[in-house]
Amino acid sequence: MTTGARPHRAPPREVRIIGGQWKRSKLPVADAPGLRPTPDRVRETLFNWLGQDLAGWRCLDAFAGSGALGFEAASRGANDVVLLERDRHLARSLAQSALRLQATSLRIECADAIAWMVRCAPASFDLVFIDPPFDSPLAAPALLAAARIVAPDGLVYAELPHALGAAEPAGLHLVRQSRAGTVHFHLLRRD
Repeated sequence: MTTGARPHRAPPREVRIIGGQWKRSKLPVADAPGLRPTPDRVRETLFNWLGQDLAGWRCLDAFAGSGALGFEAASRGANDVVLLERDRHLARSLAQSALRLQATSLRIECADAIAWMVRCAPASFDLVFIDPPFDSPLAAPALLAAARIVAPDGLVYAELPHALGAAEPAGLHLVRQSRAGTVHFHLLRRD
C-alpha cells in the first residue's frame, strides 16, 4: 500500500569531481545534518558559466561541506582555494581528501564562515562560493560578507532555496541564475 508521499532521498555517500585534473575522483559525503552537496548538473552549469580554466584564481568555498565546489575549482587550476568548514569531522574529511589528491593549492580551515569572512581582508578573492545549510538564515549575511572580500569584477556564486530576484546584495549584481529542483543558483559580479 502506498501513501502517496514521495520517499525522502538520502544524500549521496560520495560525489565525483566533474572536470579538470581530478576528473572522476570521488569525494566522500558524510551523513551530517544539513549537508547537501551541490549536484553534478548544477556544478556542470556553474563551471560552464565560469569557464573550464581557473588558472590563477583565488577562491573561497565558505560553507565547504563535502568540498565539491572548492575541489572542483582547484581541479580546474585555481591557484589558491580556501575551504571553510565549521564541523571538525567534516574539516578532517576534507583534509584527508586534499592529502589523497595531493591538492597543494587547497587550504582547509575549521572556522565559522561568516566570522572568518568578516575578519578577511577586502578584495582577497576572485570567486566566493556561498552554499550555506539549505534552510538556514545564513545566506543574507554570507552574501554581504562575500561582497566585501571579492575583488572588483570578481564573482560570487550563491546556492539558495529561493531565487534572489531583485534582492541583490549591495555591491553585487546578478549575472546568471538557474534552478534545478528546489535549488536556485546564482552568479553575481562585484561592481
